[in-house]
Amino acid sequence: MEFNFDFSFNVINIVTGILAWGIIGILAYRFYNKQSVKLKGWKVIVAILVGIFSFSINWNLLETMVKIPLLPLGVWILYLVKGRKERWKYYRSFAWLGFFANFIFLVSTLIAIPVHHALYPEDELSTFISNAEKASIIHLHPSAMDRPLNKGNLLKLLKTMKPEKIYSDQWYQEMNTNFEPSKSNERFPYQLTGTSSKWGSGLDTIIYIEEDGKGVLISTPKKQHYFHSQDSILEGGK
Repeated sequence: MEFNFDFSFNVINIVTGILAWGIIGILAYRFYNKQSVKLKGWKVIVAILVGIFSFSINWNLLETMVKIPLLPLGVWILYLVKGRKERWKYYRSFAWLGFFANFIFLVSTLIAIPVHHALYPEDELSTFISNAEKASIIHLHPSAMDRPLNKGNLLKLLKTMKPEKIYSDQWYQEMNTNFEPSKSNERFPYQLTGTSSKWGSGLDTIIYIEEDGKGVLISTPKKQHYFHSQDSILEGGK
């Protein structure tokens, strides 16, 4: 019996997220021990979670949305609820910890971005196609020829295929020179299935194969990548 697990998650984000929450937990524990009057544990958690609520601005850094906190809205809300009572001083440190937790998350994200790019480089095809043992192709267009996948060449080219520029406008014009779909040629008439991206990358991909089998177009929710080789990954290709 064979099991094939395909985990689609970003392991770097998970690890840095756990570390960030660990730091927050340690700080909360220290604040708690310094208090003369101990709050109930669930109240500490609520105060931190409310404190996290903030007015932030979004910044797109290397295709990752980063939130930069500006105003401690959660702290203000908790102050309005507890500020007129003597017990506010016991909630205050946890509320502010929640707000500054946003900066801990920010730092963890800034660390995760270069680590992710180092472990999962976008200029290597093996990042997007890691497991190809069960790979196969399906025809997407009438112009696709009946040429099966050459798995041996695919596995060999995973480490040698080089990224190249995508000429979207030129390809679109070439594809639309003939207005009859049944007679026009599709540049990428095949789709590669049965593969998975590198474990832990969290990359969700759709993979298209060029008509001569020498090009691979990787489509992700964020962008596209094009790899080309002198050898074909289709049987009968030159």
